[in-house]
Amino acid sequence: MKQGSVYQLNNFYGSKNKPMYRVADHIATVSFTWNSEMSVLHEVPISFDEDRFRFHSYEDFEANCDLKGDLYDVVGHMKLVNGQTLIERPILDEVEIAASQRIMVHVQSHDGPVMKLYLWDHAATNFCKKFNSYENTPIVLLVTTVNTKRLGGTLALTSMSSTRLFMDYDVQPTKDYFTWLASNPEIANQVSAEVVTKHEALTIAEIFSYMTQESAKEYAFFECTATIDDVVHGSAWYYIGCSECHAKATKGATSLICTNTRCGKVNTTGVAQYRAKISVYDNSEQAFFVLLGDVGRELTGRHASELVTNYFEANEHKGADHEVPVPEALISIIGQTHKFCVKVTDHNFSGNTRAITVTKILSLDTPPPTEVSV
Repeated sequence: MKQGSVYQLNNFYGSKNKPMYRVADHIATVSFTWNSEMSVLHEVPISFDEDRFRFHSYEDFEANCDLKGDLYDVVGHMKLVNGQTLIERPILDEVEIAASQRIMVHVQSHDGPVMKLYLWDHAATNFCKKFNSYENTPIVLLVTTVNTKRLGGTLALTSMSSTRLFMDYDVQPTKDYFTWLASNPEIANQVSAEVVTKHEALTIAEIFSYMTQESAKEYAFFECTATIDDVVHGSAWYYIGCSECHAKATKGATSLICTNTRCGKVNTTGVAQYRAKISVYDNSEQAFFVLLGDVGRELTGRHASELVTNYFEANEHKGADHEVPVPEALISIIGQTHKFCVKVTDHNFSGNTRAITVTKILSLDTPPPTEVSV
């Protein structure tokens, strides 16, 4: 279909517009069938009203939060956040998006506060491809059919299967917003990296308390300063992941198979990734933290694949199925104090596990005192 054209449709069926997650104001929905036929009308005696996007105010989003009703569109200027770290253009790649399965974008329109927009699955991948296709970093983002929810107690907009994305000069509303933003440059600087990336600092006891609250939903990010007192032995400190998306890879008949359905490689190369469990404590409580992927490298300064390879090179008689013991590089982090960015997920809320995932190691505001070794 081409923009501006009018079509005649034969052989279709109609139904009432669904009341849940409604994407249009119309009362009826037209659905195609296997034998539907569509042709262009060159002479159109009837004029049609233009109906493209449904923009609403922040108050409308807040009023419709968690009601599963209408899905609205949002346009504004953006700051990007993936987990905890502000995304810079060079590291925004498809592999990283596939591993995280989501992108968080902070969007601020000209008539409202900053809103958190979560793009999931295909919407996250499409965002990544579109973002990287621009020669200059795009500023304006228009997202259609977003659902309003409360995540971690705050208002959030989340993508749906019907969500579509437009940037900068893609459509007229983004062009108009880009023009308005150019004449109001002070507005674009209102969302700072510090505001976007800063998470609430909690003690371990406060995090455990949050996990028991009925109002807690799905996941939340916090900062927590703690000291490492042990690395858990008796369980694997690494896993074999897909070289493409870093999801777990399992053995097939003749090759490794990626377990990530969005990747699905059936002949992938296995790469060792961190999945180490450490015991930590602060002045309030003790807990187990799980170090995944690059977090382990941040603490040890070594890639998990490097440590595994070095072990098998030094122990050639060991078979490929042998479990590599906890390396000295991990043991050496015992006694260190760090500020951790941690993620509390639905597994913690459901009581399936109290182990908390670490997403990043942050710099301490004040370096902890150290003892001179003799």
